[in-house]
Amino acid sequence: MVYFIYNPNAGNKSNRYRQELIKRIQKIPNSTLVLTERPHHAHEIIQDLLPLKPDRIIAIGGDGTVNELGSALIGTDIPLGIIPLGSGNGLARHLGIPMSTNQAIQKALQSNFIEIDVLSWNNRPFFCTAGIGFDAEVAALFHQGNGRGLFNYIKASLKALSQYKETELLIGTNDKQPIFSLTIANANQFGNNAFISPTSNLQDALFEIVKIKSGKFHQIAQLGISLFLKRIHKHQLVEIQQANSIQLKAPMGTYYHIDGESLQTETDIISVELMSAKLKVIC
Repeated sequence: MVYFIYNPNAGNKSNRYRQELIKRIQKIPNSTLVLTERPHHAHEIIQDLLPLKPDRIIAIGGDGTVNELGSALIGTDIPLGIIPLGSGNGLARHLGIPMSTNQAIQKALQSNFIEIDVLSWNNRPFFCTAGIGFDAEVAALFHQGNGRGLFNYIKASLKALSQYKETELLIGTNDKQPIFSLTIANANQFGNNAFISPTSNLQDALFEIVKIKSGKFHQIAQLGISLFLKRIHKHQLVEIQQANSIQLKAPMGTYYHIDGESLQTETDIISVELMSAKLKVIC
């Protein structure tokens, strides 16, 4: 049996689109559709499904939905399919999953899986990107807004740029230093083809630490352009290193993001690790 788990609040699709999608999924043989009703409901749903030994679990939503379901499937034999309907769809885009819903459904039902690396941020699993600094401020403003999509993400970025102050981090054993942003990248992008780490590989047992220094306004503007040109790793303000673990120290209450979700630190110590278990993802 194949189980589709759909977050109807993901992205900015119309109600008509949602209803048509539900009807389409319900017609697929040997499958069951379950809709999430509240934040973190997907995780609860999948706990009930695991004893049933599904052939596939297919997430319909954004990176947050994928994170909830994928976190429960780490180390299992159940592959995760993705129908990308979120605002960014970073993991899906990295994997080459079509943004066309119909094509994505066919791929999720018919394609084989690969095993990808799993990272953890203070023991919380993630698959795409996590970070602290400017990008986390943007994520917070974006989630506080009413709209979704690339246009609203750009609006949040411009607003953050007008009020953002450097974040002071202690990185590894180095002295505390001010940074513009720091991203932990398993996949190559945040989403919407904003490539924060163009060379990242989901299967190399390493992650990228993308450290961006503060600069003048024109340098930051160039940085934004290079993000979409897949050339940010060549920018003068950017330093990228590979690792399989890192420890950070930041003030409690600092904004950070994990797979598109905006959060605030509850401790001043942040430990990022490459987990030994893998996640099977259909692509």
